[in-house]
Amino acid sequence: MAVILRTEKIEKIYGKGPLQVHALKPCNIEIEEGLFYAIVGKSGSGKSTLLHILGGLDKPTRGKLYLEGESVFDLKDSELAVLRRRRIGFVFQAFNLLQEHTVIENILMPIHLDGKEPDMDHFNEVVKSLDIEEKLHYYPDELSGGQRQRVAIARALIAKPAIVLADEPTGNLDEKTGQEVIKLIKESAKKFNQTIVLVTHDLEIAAEADRVITISDGRITSIEDANSFQKRLI
Repeated sequence: MAVILRTEKIEKIYGKGPLQVHALKPCNIEIEEGLFYAIVGKSGSGKSTLLHILGGLDKPTRGKLYLEGESVFDLKDSELAVLRRRRIGFVFQAFNLLQEHTVIENILMPIHLDGKEPDMDHFNEVVKSLDIEEKLHYYPDELSGGQRQRVAIARALIAKPAIVLADEPTGNLDEKTGQEVIKLIKESAKKFNQTIVLVTHDLEIAAEADRVITISDGRITSIEDANSFQKRLI
């Protein structure tokens, strides 16, 4: 199976001198194409820092990140912005939808920012799979939390990215809706051949992943398959 995302001794340090915080200690990770990864760890362990670096949203203090063989942080800022828009989909806990824009406008925003014409066949397939066909002309504040997260997932998938990164996507949802969203993410990833990396504090959600990355105090302590992780939970 091909490696789509790879890190070399990535680390992140905030501050200087006695106030220095080593948020992420040197880590090497290989993310394989088409798999669902969960990153777990206690609050403050560094899991969101790791995810933001994997997505090119934050630059590491040291180390390298390669997406499909390309060294991400050797790019100019403008080139990095294009790479994020075209090759990486993001799903956030807070949805990050534009309130003054309709559902369809929110979903197509990455395509329009890229100055391209959307693939409407793909668009129709995505919104149908997420069951938001009837909500396209609604505004975000007219939707439930679960519906807004479906819109965010559609936006993440619309540009056919190489990888989708999700940061606590069920954090603002009730348990039932959260389970539905995780099911949709998994089904969408399989249907559209996406690679998923998801940060979660919910170990039951993590147990549904193909691989589980555990991080503690900024250090990756294990990368294991779901079966091994589930056995440790019992």
